[in-house]
Parts: sequence; structure tokens; C-alpha cells
Amino acid sequence: MNSPDWILPDWPAPARVRALITTRAGGASRGAYAGLNLGLNSGDDAGLVARNRASLKHWLPAEPLWLRQVHGTAVIEADADVNANSPNPEADAAFARRPGSVCAVLTADCLPLLLCDEKGTTVAAVHAGWRGLCAGVIERALRAMACPSQTLLAYLGPAIGPKAYEVGADVRAAFAATDPDDEAGFAPGKPGKFYADLYTLARRRLARSGVHRIYGGTHCTYSERERFYSYRRDGVTGRMASLIWIE
Repeated sequence: MNSPDWILPDWPAPARVRALITTRAGGASRGAYAGLNLGLNSGDDAGLVARNRASLKHWLPAEPLWLRQVHGTAVIEADADVNANSPNPEADAAFARRPGSVCAVLTADCLPLLLCDEKGTTVAAVHAGWRGLCAGVIERALRAMACPSQTLLAYLGPAIGPKAYEVGADVRAAFAATDPDDEAGFAPGKPGKFYADLYTLARRRLARSGVHRIYGGTHCTYSERERFYSYRRDGVTGRMASLIWIE
């Protein structure tokens, strides 16, 4: 797959599992959205977003199941016949078992998480901002996949990095309330503020669920301005897609 300057996850997934993560590269959007903005609710011209999605579809076996993401924990099955009457369901994660069903999440600082089992029978995409991460969206996705945790592989897509994501003490307290050891995912910032490490927090959640083969987690959407959209950095901005399917 010779796609534009997109990310092809470097992980030992089975050959029949395909995945890609878009960047700003390519696309018809202009101004604050310049590049391949795939977010219909971002404020961009809907016609340009439709053109961008059509361009992306060239690389996919089918139209992705686009979710209405609400920073929650709902997980939905992406297989086409299941959602024939609900093309844009409200959820923050999707899984699929049938070849050709494309799971997708949109992000612009939140953490996109891709999952598969070692035999390539089940895949999932998860949108994990701090709220969903703290509330258990990863754990909900793992339960929906219904695969033994020791057979799973995880890939952490591009998110805001730990040196850029300053949050209030309430966010740190929310994680500590679920597991005091999650305080390891925070570093002191300004008085009353902390820098949150979404990658560390996600790795801890995965490990607690028995998933230890974890890859990715090396980018920062905030600091890599030319390559990624970042809501925290720009306010008005586009969205990137993280997609996974079984070939």
C-alpha cells in the first residue's frame, strides 16, 4: 500500500489485518482545515470533507462505519449488515469480525487505539480521549472483541504528547479514583495543573486487562504541526482517521 504520507502501523499483526492512519497529507480542505480533513462536524465545508472521504475510500475495501463520537464508552459492531439502518451510530469504538468491514475513529489530539487478535479474526478501533479512557472505553472494547487477552495486539496512534497536554487536578484525581497507580501517568505542571500522558495511561489500562503486546505511541499531534491536526493547538482544525479491517 503506497499511500500518501500516512502511518502504516509497525506491529506484528497478521497479514490479513490491514490498518492505516491518515495525516494532513493530501485532501481538498483549505485554511485552518488544510489537508485531508475527514471530520464532517469540524466546521469545514461538507463538500470538501466528502471529497476527502471519497479520496480515502480509494485505499479501503468499503466505506468505513463513521461514528458519532461523544467521549463515551459505547462500542458497536461495524459489520455492514448489522448497521444497515444506522450508518452513523453514536459510539466511541467499533469492532468487526467479517472481512471488508472497516472500523474507524476520528481524532485531533485524542488517542486512537487499534486492536486485533493474533489470528486476525477480530479487529477494533477505539477513540480514547481522557474522559473515555478514564471511564473504561478500552475495557469495553476488549470485552466486545471477546478474544483472550493474551492473543491481542494493540497499536497506539498519534495523540497529544505528554509534554503538551496540560490538564487540571480534577483529571488526575479522576484517574487516581479508579487506580491510585495511574498517577504515574501525570507530571507536575503549573500550580494546580499536570501534564497527562495518554500513552502511559492507555498502556496501563491495556496491561491491567492482560494485553501486553503494545506498539506505537511515539508521536505528538500538538508539536508535529505540519503533519497532524491538533485541537488543543489550533482550536479550529480538521480530523484524522485511524482505520482497521480484515482483508
